[in-house]
Amino acid sequence: MEPVSLQDFVCALDLASLPRVLRVCSGVYFQGSIYEICGNECCLSTGDLIKVTQVCLQKVVCKNPGTGQTMEIAPNFSGHFSPLTGPQSYTTLEELVSAATQRSRKLPIGFMSTHTITTESRVVPRDQPLLLEDVEAYHGTYRARCVLDTKTQQFILHLPLSQKGPFWEWQPGAPQPLLQALQDPALSDRLFTCPTLPWQSLILRPQYELQAIMHMRRTIVKIPSTLEVDVEDVTASSQHIHFIQPLLLSEILARGGPFPLPTEILETPGGPPIFVGPWVGSLQKGQRLCIHGLASPPWRILVSTKGRKVPRHFMVSGAYQGKLRRRPREFLTACDLLGALQPGQPLRVVATKDCEGEGVESPGFTSLAVGDRLEVLRSGQAHGAEGQDIDVLVCQRLSDQAEEEAEEEYEEVEDEDQILLPLYFSSSFVEEMNDNRRYSLEDLMAQFSLPCEVKVVAKESSHPADPLPSFPGLRLEEKIMEPFLVVSLDSNPKMCFEIPPRWLDLTVVETEGQPGQPAGRPPVATVEEVTDAFYYTLRRLPAFEKQPPPPRPPKSRGPHGQKKQSGMDKSAQYSRVSELQQAPLLPKLKMKTLPQSAKDSSNTYSKISAHVKGLRYTTKSITEDPDNDEHDYEEVLEKFQNTL
Repeated sequence: MEPVSLQDFVCALDLASLPRVLRVCSGVYFQGSIYEICGNECCLSTGDLIKVTQVCLQKVVCKNPGTGQTMEIAPNFSGHFSPLTGPQSYTTLEELVSAATQRSRKLPIGFMSTHTITTESRVVPRDQPLLLEDVEAYHGTYRARCVLDTKTQQFILHLPLSQKGPFWEWQPGAPQPLLQALQDPALSDRLFTCPTLPWQSLILRPQYELQAIMHMRRTIVKIPSTLEVDVEDVTASSQHIHFIQPLLLSEILARGGPFPLPTEILETPGGPPIFVGPWVGSLQKGQRLCIHGLASPPWRILVSTKGRKVPRHFMVSGAYQGKLRRRPREFLTACDLLGALQPGQPLRVVATKDCEGEGVESPGFTSLAVGDRLEVLRSGQAHGAEGQDIDVLVCQRLSDQAEEEAEEEYEEVEDEDQILLPLYFSSSFVEEMNDNRRYSLEDLMAQFSLPCEVKVVAKESSHPADPLPSFPGLRLEEKIMEPFLVVSLDSNPKMCFEIPPRWLDLTVVETEGQPGQPAGRPPVATVEEVTDAFYYTLRRLPAFEKQPPPPRPPKSRGPHGQKKQSGMDKSAQYSRVSELQQAPLLPKLKMKTLPQSAKDSSNTYSKISAHVKGLRYTTKSITEDPDNDEHDYEEVLEKFQNTL
């Protein structure tokens, strides 16, 4: 096949013969063209192979052959088109008559001119159909007797055979729908007429979109038929060519199979690694993989280690078969206690840190000592010292008596032993529990809420290198619902692991399976260590964002806190200061110190100096506690009196 333009190839293409393989004979590149904006291909290199799989009609451009005007119509245009002319034009009427005689055509013959014809009696507009009935001799010349039909009246015109055109032979055919008129090869480049359009004649120029496959292109390539490129049909000689189409793991997951699927890595995503494992380094370009299918169950648990300075983080599959035992949870704030409180499940804790009631704006709180036992009851509100309501946690202080006491006795002392902890209250608590059961991970998730602290007491039998039993404690933080793919290395089929396409979306290509591969799915590692960077990426997931932030403690009143007191406190304070200023001994201090002897003066100054040190110590202690508004002016005065 000789190279033709892409538009001509598509117009003459039989859609039943798809797919067709084309070779680009002349490349094209439009930088920043409209094709890029529309998502179509705009760059084709000479020698590229294109496998056309589908052709879609986008629109049809109607052109007036006389004026060159154009208009666009949609592919679903409902009008009908009738072909008007033959495939050839003639420069004069004599050529038209001669061609009809050679083809043994009998008169009358229909024709039309693309230019205006002016006669002695009438002006014939362009594109106006005429009917040539006969050729007559008139004063030694031959003239064509033509009939002009205006649908209201017929006129007889005598035109010389030397009348210049161009003229098109008019062969009116049966009306056809738009798509049928375009698909008929015999009507290519013919003039049409359509009653619903304003022109007497027009040329149809369809514009198609080709959907094709190209080498190393991950998606279907869309090529407009108007792209100025020449192509050659090489389907017959290209039956052995296989077009490599890259795939993402996310696309394989979306299409759901078929599995197992042998693949080869073409590209790995950039960025730091997300897993810490022996198989991570094998995920390089050229590595062959076998994708076995979707991992089950679809949930994972994010786990952090406890009891080490630098914690490590793991992602544990829901299929983990190790045995776990619950550990007492640790809580640093009252807000943490409220988050761990579950309906119908009692929560008892033991204080592991002494805490006084100073700075706590809850009237129902005095102090906590190490070893105090509390039962968390509910959340509530209390009236704070600043006159505002604060959120509190209602707790019951438990005595060291036996827990089997009657409920009536507890009700009698309930109001007396209640403690109201503000949610911003910071201390240290440890859960009081007595649970020696061994749970599976699935049972633990079904019975308890997260976060939860556990100890692995029996490792998974199918995973000899299970690292979890070596840690003194684990914190189960969050359940992650995300699909994973089970993958094994072609070079080491026994190394089977799970990959999340959301965060590790490899670009692969399908390959042929290697002989000797083991049947079925090999055992999968259910524990994978994750890097710190990926751990904090997981912590930013919506599942973690739904956790409300802890409440902020009230602002400290600072060194000028006495200004925030009520007017009554201020008046009382000023009255005490005025009493100090009116003390009769302060003026006497100056009268007695002037006439004293040197010895007495030295003793006096030594006493004052010693007292100044005490004043400095007192000032320092007051500065360290900016919230202490009660200044001991009476004590300062008493010290001066004793010194003097």
